[in-house]
Amino acid sequence: MDASALVRTEMPAPSFVMSEEGYQLATYAWGDPDAEPVLCVHGFASSCRDNWVETGWVRDLVRAGYRVIGVDQRGHGASDKPHDPRAYSMDSFVADLVVVLDTYLVSEVSYVGYSLGARVGWQFAVDHPERVRRAVLGGIPDGRPLARLQIDQARAYAEEGIPADDPVTRNYVTLAERVPGNDLRALVALAEGMRLGDADPDPQRPPVQPVLFATGSDDAILPRSRALAAKAPNGRFEEIPGRHHFNTPGSRVFRQAAVPFLAGAPQTADA
Repeated sequence: MDASALVRTEMPAPSFVMSEEGYQLATYAWGDPDAEPVLCVHGFASSCRDNWVETGWVRDLVRAGYRVIGVDQRGHGASDKPHDPRAYSMDSFVADLVVVLDTYLVSEVSYVGYSLGARVGWQFAVDHPERVRRAVLGGIPDGRPLARLQIDQARAYAEEGIPADDPVTRNYVTLAERVPGNDLRALVALAEGMRLGDADPDPQRPPVQPVLFATGSDDAILPRSRALAAKAPNGRFEEIPGRHHFNTPGSRVFRQAAVPFLAGAPQTADA
């Protein structure tokens, strides 16, 4: 097996970072510690391994000369999974990333996020502009993440095994169950917690950094993601052909647009 294949398949043991409330957050690192860092943040019901390692992102970023720092967001992967919805505010997700970067002694990063990770990335770039050089935000929801999920049906399934009638909720449950180690009760709490505070992205206060927005052509949120991109003063939009919300992270087209963008490649026409 060659070195590039090892980059794709090797998952290091997690290094744990403590959140402000005392939750353990699993983090991972690849590449030269002195190289320019990229922080990768996954989506709902996914993990660093699922979203970034098994899809080839870590491989391609390390090949391009970056140091990759990954994190399992609270409620996911090897990180702690509280069942209290109040643990999943947008402010908490953003604060977790600050703690991760401070622990790794990294002052500024390029950011790559998908879905929930993209929504958190939007807020991280807005609230801490000095920490984010540029960003790739894939499948960013225009409103509260997971707003279409029916909480009561998801909870009934997680706690009593009652199948969900709502097709969107069934899709999210299927997504959650396909990733080993997921805790459905924690993920339901996360979905509920996203509705407690001001989790909507503010189009009147967008990130000012260069941002590549990317959404699948078959994703229901495509028009709204494109509209959010139009509000960013240094935003660019890439439509990923033939992909829906749940399989866009695995798209080679997505990676081939994102990696040069992180290096500051000249902008091309919108897809």
